[in-house]
Amino acid sequence: MAVKTGLILAGGGARAAYQVGVLRGVAALLPPDIQQPFPIITGTSAGAINALGLAGRSGSFRSRTRALAAVWASLDSDAVYRTDARGVIRNAIRMLWALLRSTHASRKPLALLDNSPLRQLLNDIVEFERVDKALAKGELEGLGITAMNYTNGYSTTFYQAQDHIAPWARAHRRSVPCKLNVDHLLASSALPTLFPAVQLDKHFFGDGALRQSRPLSPAIRLGAERLFIIGVSESGDDFEKDPHPEVAPTIPQVLGQMLNSVFLDSIQTDLESLQRINALVEPLSSKQLQKTGLEAMRVIDTLVISPSRSLSELAREHISELPRSMRWFLQKTGSIKTTGSGGALSYILFEPGYCQRLMQLGYDDTMAQAEAVRAFFNVAPPVTEQHKTTQTHRRSIMSSHSGLTQRWLQLIGRRRTKV
Repeated sequence: MAVKTGLILAGGGARAAYQVGVLRGVAALLPPDIQQPFPIITGTSAGAINALGLAGRSGSFRSRTRALAAVWASLDSDAVYRTDARGVIRNAIRMLWALLRSTHASRKPLALLDNSPLRQLLNDIVEFERVDKALAKGELEGLGITAMNYTNGYSTTFYQAQDHIAPWARAHRRSVPCKLNVDHLLASSALPTLFPAVQLDKHFFGDGALRQSRPLSPAIRLGAERLFIIGVSESGDDFEKDPHPEVAPTIPQVLGQMLNSVFLDSIQTDLESLQRINALVEPLSSKQLQKTGLEAMRVIDTLVISPSRSLSELAREHISELPRSMRWFLQKTGSIKTTGSGGALSYILFEPGYCQRLMQLGYDDTMAQAEAVRAFFNVAPPVTEQHKTTQTHRRSIMSSHSGLTQRWLQLIGRRRTKV
């Protein structure tokens, strides 16, 4: 029986374009006719959009990743949120007014940006009914999208899966079996204060990275036996040397670090916990596991691919792509001139140049680990042209040697006949 591989797509706003580059690299390293190397997919925030964009499409894995890359390559801010200055200023005033009148509840969720264009984009690119078909064919084992419940603070994973997958509940975490739709995607990707919360049933939900202390857990609960994890930050990515450390942080710097703590810290912490559990379980036999009450534990192999360079630095190189209204706002708050401020920018820079750079980086980083990726999927490396030439040359030599041997034996036979 094939090992069930889970794909973990973390959050990160526009940084999720990096994930698409990694997926394209994986597709290039796997056989071209493979349909779905990831029977279990979980996504959070913008990673949830990639998850459904991958599962909610027909065709081979290679064609799906190609289609997903085409979407990100042509993406701009206007397709994600309204960028007109009047709308941004109006929303900022509404948020400030609501803060001053905090005792008065608002019927409409408050946010700095209006992401209504994103709803239309998602409806255009995701075939939600395709998920049901993939489950029926056995191509997909489970698909999970995580959002945070603003009422009770629970990290909630909405999922579609095979019938044998049972709902789970842990401390501050729960799951809800359902038919996924565009509202689940908008809820999971509703960046706090930037995008409005989304009502699902009777509760409002926001970005899934909030309060998600165990981002690897949903995939394991859905049956994953090994995990392919795509990160959106390198180790130490957001530690930047500030030539003026005595200067007070700007608003974008504070926001950037807040977003980093939400999106980047939990997956690394959870991965370290999983590695400790693997180290504990691996040396034990099944009998020993039963004796210690750990019979349900198993080793979960992992492969992680993360950016080889700072995405914050890349974002600052593409700030000119931002709409004028957003660029004006960032200039007034000092985010362009100060160091350490590219963090917030790297999450909201939904522009073609930046997204294409991230996808190329993801592809290159995957190819740099081609040997590890092939080993993870148990795929033999392709025969190179040089190897083919060498093999042909060897066969030619062997054939030549064989011919010489035959002629030598014939000559010896003739001599013996004469004697």
